[in-house]
Amino acid sequence: MMMDQEKNRHEMDRREFLRRLGLGAGSAMALMALEPLQGLARPTDDKDENRMTYRVQHGSGEQISLLGFGMMRLPNNQDEVNELVDYAIEHGVNYFDTAPVYMGGQSEVLMGNALSRHPREKYFVATKLSNMWGDTSMEAAKQMYETSMEKLRVDHIDYYLLHGIGGGGDSLKKRFLENGVLDFLLKEREAGRIRHLGFSYHGDVSDFDWLLDHQEEYHWDFCQIQMNFLDWRHASLKKGRRVDADAEYLYNKCEKTGVQCVIMEPLRGGAFGRMAQELSDQLRAVHPDDSTARWAFRWVGSFPNILTVLSGMNRMDHLAENVKTFSPIDPCTDQENKLLEHIADQMSGFPTIPCTTCAYCMPCPYGVNIPGNFAYYNEAVNEHLLPLPDPTADNYAERKQQFKDGYKKALPDEAAWAKRCQDCEECLSKCPQQIRIPNQLARIVETLR
Repeated sequence: MMMDQEKNRHEMDRREFLRRLGLGAGSAMALMALEPLQGLARPTDDKDENRMTYRVQHGSGEQISLLGFGMMRLPNNQDEVNELVDYAIEHGVNYFDTAPVYMGGQSEVLMGNALSRHPREKYFVATKLSNMWGDTSMEAAKQMYETSMEKLRVDHIDYYLLHGIGGGGDSLKKRFLENGVLDFLLKEREAGRIRHLGFSYHGDVSDFDWLLDHQEEYHWDFCQIQMNFLDWRHASLKKGRRVDADAEYLYNKCEKTGVQCVIMEPLRGGAFGRMAQELSDQLRAVHPDDSTARWAFRWVGSFPNILTVLSGMNRMDHLAENVKTFSPIDPCTDQENKLLEHIADQMSGFPTIPCTTCAYCMPCPYGVNIPGNFAYYNEAVNEHLLPLPDPTADNYAERKQQFKDGYKKALPDEAAWAKRCQDCEECLSKCPQQIRIPNQLARIVETLR
């Protein structure tokens, strides 16, 4: 009985614990940075030139690079992909993440060809069961699973995920439970063809909670969540419920249930690289040579229950910079965390659209370039071109014309413009951020008028 009570006290929600102590988020991060770094490791065959930070996978003891290679958007050229993968492996990156839906299936092919040129023990493959919008039968799931292994040129998958749970309604039941797919995957893990089983989360938190509340039954090895310093401090809500962007809740729930986190969108779809000038200037005042990406990676890499942080890298300069950031990771100080809190508070006041340009919503049946429209709109907000002033203001006509000119430059093909939207709502169920896409496109159309 005493042991159970002690366990319950140990598993107390971190947020409530800190609240009782009267500590803010910045102090919380300072405490976390002071915790024993038992999750950090160095490879046994480490070379002087490889200073990558590693985390230990709890179940297997595998040493996973804290920087993971997200392969959603790769160059559609095998030689270029080979060069990126070679550099990553040479500098200690060993976690490579893809999915059948990335690049219309080409990502798995490019990744498999590139990785198979290296010894199998040098890398860990992560892919997903992406039966989100098509056939959800057992036969289709098995075909997708087998095809992934063929494309990736492996006889086992190191980290396999149920892709994008949290679609709401009966999505979880239809895709994985009622059709027997989850039972099949559990047997595949038992047989060793799947080494670690987890899920990636977008959307309705009830599915996320249900899966983790059944941890004793399913024994999830990891969970992929969206987490960054903005989503941690400013949770997104939909109809009063927590959704994908409530990073603090998601992280703490995983930590309490003993499930390690794989992090996606640490840069919030590149939004931190496009933040308003006055915000990035505040960061440069502290570290003049550091990019906003480095700040974001250092922040998220400070958390101990994170196995790896995914970054989509399709350019060598981005890869090299990120490798440098994680070799080794330099956790943020308490003062730096307070500054990022302040930045997050200011960013939350900008009326941007929370699009991460994942392009799951594409193609639009009417040809609208949805991510392109949202990217330009957000750029206009960050540059203070939007919101437009009152129509009676002296600079109203000038600002509106400037927005129109910039829009035409960003989207030169009129067939991709927001006005082409027919409100068919086909995109709604596909958006992991649960953006009311037709409504937001209508906002852009109204602004252009």
